[in-house]
Amino acid sequence: MAVRVSRNFLREALNRRLKAGALGGLRQSSTAAGGGPVIPHSSKKGRLLTGATIGLIIAGGAYVSTVDEATFCGWLFSATKLVNPFFSFLDPEVAHQLAVSAAARGWVPREKRPDSPLLGLEVWGRKFSNPVGLAAGFDKNAEAVEGLLGLGFGFVEVGSVTPIPQEGNPKPRIFRLREEGAIINRCGFNSEGIVVVAKRLGAQHGKRKLDDSSSSSFATNDEVKHGGKAGPGILGVNLGKNKTSEDASADYVQGVHTLSQFADYLVINVSSPNTPGLRKLQGRKQLKDLVKKVQAARDEMQWAEDGPPPLLVKIAPDLSKQDLEDIAAIISNTTISRPDPASRNPLANESGGLSGKPLFGLSTNVLRDMYVLTRGKIPLIGCGGVSSGEDAYKKIRAGATLVQLYTAFAYGGPALIPRIKAELAECLERDGYKSIQEAVGADCR
Repeated sequence: MAVRVSRNFLREALNRRLKAGALGGLRQSSTAAGGGPVIPHSSKKGRLLTGATIGLIIAGGAYVSTVDEATFCGWLFSATKLVNPFFSFLDPEVAHQLAVSAAARGWVPREKRPDSPLLGLEVWGRKFSNPVGLAAGFDKNAEAVEGLLGLGFGFVEVGSVTPIPQEGNPKPRIFRLREEGAIINRCGFNSEGIVVVAKRLGAQHGKRKLDDSSSSSFATNDEVKHGGKAGPGILGVNLGKNKTSEDASADYVQGVHTLSQFADYLVINVSSPNTPGLRKLQGRKQLKDLVKKVQAARDEMQWAEDGPPPLLVKIAPDLSKQDLEDIAAIISNTTISRPDPASRNPLANESGGLSGKPLFGLSTNVLRDMYVLTRGKIPLIGCGGVSSGEDAYKKIRAGATLVQLYTAFAYGGPALIPRIKAELAECLERDGYKSIQEAVGADCR
């Protein structure tokens, strides 16, 4: 929507000048010959000033009215660069909570510019406008789905969501490694629980269906509709287990029964280092049994024409070759190892998972191995250290169909999203690719 200067504004400005006498410099003089008007020298200056003022108003109004949505939207995203540094002065978890609250209340810019056609793709029968998503852990309780999707992410993953509410580990539990562009966290699946999250996602789902029904009459047959159950982008729901639960399968099954109807895809998170015993589920037998039970729970539900949401498994980036051969799903979460240069940071001894730039090489190697092991037949989501379009491109060439951000978004804020998408499109053009799909796994061929 263009910003315009109304006629009333111009009229009011003109009236103010008239009242001030700038155009009222003409006065009748009883002593002037012929009774004609006398034009004082100061009045001429007033007329010039008024003419210049009106000219500026008209010219400014014409300029502002011609600012298109793309330019204005770009201004808003650039403006967040001025605000984002203030978050670094706050405690990391407080800053995180404020960021989620801002997105939930719509206090963040909304992307109005269409994504490059090069970035669009279809995965699992879902149409993504771009492959850049927000990883789970940012919006743990689905408080800000609409606001986050509105920032221009191709997809947003909420959670991890546990069946029963739990506080997670004691604070402080998030630590910034600024120079390394990294974060260590040991939150421990702090969650408001599936009941609260289901209510929020249900409300969002209902709003989406209402918007679809009201806009369907305006849609054309040639339109490519992107998005899923939550809005303009795709929504993933990441499922976790409670810390004190003795039956992990039951926790994940409960999550499927309660939340899968609102999800475009589901994730079984067995990668967090902050829940005791969770990573043991990445073993071949344990994971096979878990996936079998969760898949059965999903398949026994009633589904519409679009079918059930695809099921993914989120794994750690520091698994052995043998472990990787048993897993074909989503790649990389945080790692418990401390690759350089993070190992030299005084905070490196803090327990918890490391995310951010130091994780890039490790997670990309695992991604490449998994792509080769699955022969490129399974869509993989690559995350870990992505902070630029070039990083995202490297993940895609290593085998990722989609990529996710988290730590870089925490440091860079909303302005990072359009920059990464633009850089990614430039990388594709530079190497002659006409789509994301053409570049997937290019380094493995």
